[in-house]
Amino acid sequence: MPTPATLRRVTLAVLALVVVLAVALGGIAWNQVQRTMPTTDGTLDVDGLSAPVTVIRDERGVPNIYADTLDDLMRAQGFVHAQDRFFEMDLRRHITAGRLSEMVGEPGLETDKVIRTMGWRRVAEAELPMLKPSTRHALQAYADGVNAWIDRRGEPGDMALEYTILGQQNNDYRVEQWSAVDSLAWLKAMAWDLRGNYTEELTRARLADVVPETMLADLYPPYDTESHQPILSADEWPVERPGATGTKGESRETVTAEPASVKGAADPTEDVATVLASAQRAFDAIPELLGHGEGIGSNSWVVSGDKSSTGMPLLANDPHLGISVPGIWYQVGLHCREVTEQCPLEVSGYSFAGLPGVVIGHNADIAWGFTNLGPDVTDLYLEDVDDEAGRYRRDGKQVPLTTRREILKVAGGDDVELTVRSTVHGPIISDVLDGVADAGDDPDSVKTHAVSLAWTALTPATTADAIFELNTAASFADFREAASSFAVPSQNLIYADINGNIGYQAPGAVPVRAQIGEGVPGQQPAPGWDSRYDWQGFVPFEDLPWVLNPDDGIIVTANQMVTPRRTPRLTSDWDYGYRAQRILDLLTSEDKVTPEKMLRIQDDTRNEFAQVLVPYLLAVDLDDPFIEEARDLLRSWDYTQPAGRGANGAAAAYYNAVWSQIVRLTFNDDLPSDLQASGSSAQMASVTRLLEKPRSGWWDDRGTPGLVEGRDEILRRALVDARLDLTRTIGKDIADWEWGALHTADFEHQVLGGEGVPSLVRAIFNRGGYEMPGGSSIVNATSWNASTGFEVTAAPSMRMLVDLGDLDASRWVNQTGQSGRPYSPHYTDQAEAWSRGETFPWPFSQGAVQEAKGEELTLEPTKE
Repeated sequence: MPTPATLRRVTLAVLALVVVLAVALGGIAWNQVQRTMPTTDGTLDVDGLSAPVTVIRDERGVPNIYADTLDDLMRAQGFVHAQDRFFEMDLRRHITAGRLSEMVGEPGLETDKVIRTMGWRRVAEAELPMLKPSTRHALQAYADGVNAWIDRRGEPGDMALEYTILGQQNNDYRVEQWSAVDSLAWLKAMAWDLRGNYTEELTRARLADVVPETMLADLYPPYDTESHQPILSADEWPVERPGATGTKGESRETVTAEPASVKGAADPTEDVATVLASAQRAFDAIPELLGHGEGIGSNSWVVSGDKSSTGMPLLANDPHLGISVPGIWYQVGLHCREVTEQCPLEVSGYSFAGLPGVVIGHNADIAWGFTNLGPDVTDLYLEDVDDEAGRYRRDGKQVPLTTRREILKVAGGDDVELTVRSTVHGPIISDVLDGVADAGDDPDSVKTHAVSLAWTALTPATTADAIFELNTAASFADFREAASSFAVPSQNLIYADINGNIGYQAPGAVPVRAQIGEGVPGQQPAPGWDSRYDWQGFVPFEDLPWVLNPDDGIIVTANQMVTPRRTPRLTSDWDYGYRAQRILDLLTSEDKVTPEKMLRIQDDTRNEFAQVLVPYLLAVDLDDPFIEEARDLLRSWDYTQPAGRGANGAAAAYYNAVWSQIVRLTFNDDLPSDLQASGSSAQMASVTRLLEKPRSGWWDDRGTPGLVEGRDEILRRALVDARLDLTRTIGKDIADWEWGALHTADFEHQVLGGEGVPSLVRAIFNRGGYEMPGGSSIVNATSWNASTGFEVTAAPSMRMLVDLGDLDASRWVNQTGQSGRPYSPHYTDQAEAWSRGETFPWPFSQGAVQEAKGEELTLEPTKE
């Protein structure tokens, strides 16, 4: 529900310096731009290589890297990532280390305080020695490759254009050497943006004293398993062993105690809403890296050879993440010239710049895809704290808070000291931005409550091992073994192999909570002073859902419920399954699924919720021909949402304008201003339920005292207001209405692309104006926020189709392009195709890579 914080606040730090630079930007000499561009053909010397490495790039700049040893392959990947994306990598490591202020000055300070409080980098440092020696070795070789590139470049201004601009304020900035921990820390950002239900937990808590329990129940209705099929049926997931609910073998008997809710836990003299809002503010200070909030999810599905026209499995994946330039993913092929136990990589797919290996893709034997499983892996605890004594209440005793001091360096300013306070549950979040935890701060009044965060990603784990194990897996057994190391963020993993098998595995660290009272554990902040509310361990991997070769030959994951079985409990806050059911319906509409149909499904724009809502909109009494003219568009609408002109595009524009008004009128007057409704699948499910309750309190507009509205009045007002809104924004003639004119994708640079930066500078780094089809909770998931506007906020970050019968016949597309350098031809050269739902060939075999070759670079060992 909340509008996520972004890095736009950082732009305030560069305002003054950029104004000066903008004047001279015919300013930036072309030779300086050229100095930042990578060498992509010919020969380069690279320190540390044992033999030559070949880098073959296709016409879109996608590299396939060939080496004799794993060390050389990882070094080369680090070098190539840095060639194309180093500023992005450097920015990411500063954010994940809580050191953004060192790059951008004071506006990065709030972000640094929150991330340093959570200790992302401290956790990554603890993880490194836990990893397998082979993983640590690969991480170090990758870092050596990045550092070889850094050493070749020398000065920041020769590494990226961004440093030249930021250097106007922070001319002392120096690029540090890359480390293995820099790579691991990125996994914390990935885990944060793909975490579970803390937003819903906060919303429930903050509404508990505002709306009746019956209204709160309608805001989060139960998942409808009849209409929206879970990933696995009860028959497909048969494992339910008594007592196997957690690592400690704890009982599941109900304990009679106060309910796990703020209402039951809080001292009535304490303004609990204040500390909860403070926690929300802290969370919002963390910038989007992958993106978070409504729309962050994914589609993936796989069909068996029996269902495929090729006779072999087909696997599709399109993760839905925030949009930015450069995009999230970097496409790459990693090839040992001779695949051996010592050099086992023959893999291609999507990587993260800054992290070695391939995250999603295929090797010579298997393919795999991810969607966010979204288990409840975060809990908020209300703590009874004595600030003066530095203690908190725990089972009737006062125990000391754990504290540590952090020094935050600020470009252009003084150092800032931060005191991080933690309880047994985790760091205290609620006062990080309110001054209580700042060193030297002497608050006038002593608070008695605070909010701490328990989050699985703050426990060191071995997810990095899983990435390399997936890259080299050759069977479903290998795949599951890799998945057992995948702790956070928990993902739905789908699988296919060249032997015709398909499968699914739910991995991850999923907390076990005691069932106390009648409430659902983890749905609201719990009383930290009662240890019965502590996590009881984690669900054992062998108890997590999985399936191999289901009878129907189809597996669809789109963030919907995993299984209707009650154990293990993963979460209650699923996506409500509109995308998942539409994909399943399309896959089962024909006996055989072709690769072309798989690609068409990824581009499907039918709005499944609209067919529920539109009949109610058509039944509302209207007495205004001007409004009726617009509503008539819905009578013949086929519920698709194309971008361009035509009856369906005009109807989609009007429908979404109406839906935006319904969300505003129904929910936002009852919600806190920082938790406004986005029009998510949860709100779609809620409205589906409320349509059958025409006098529900949700329909009443609190802005009209003395008047109690019902369903039909709100729907009528939404129809009227939407017509007037589109008349103002597009025009009076409905023939001019286009969904794509409202629903555009604008790719903003994370530091130099936001509001406040002069237009001349933004024009260098930003790209946009892509008119988009699709929408929220649609298979082509170009999400938008109904409380802020129609612009795309999250979208397919890439699309891929793997053909296990002929890997060279596979298809893929990236969201923007390979390069993070705005003057590169590969900065956004895939964006137009991506916006139209098109894909490109994905060569894998050496012959296919050679045939697609555009440029070839040889990396040579440095000569003595």
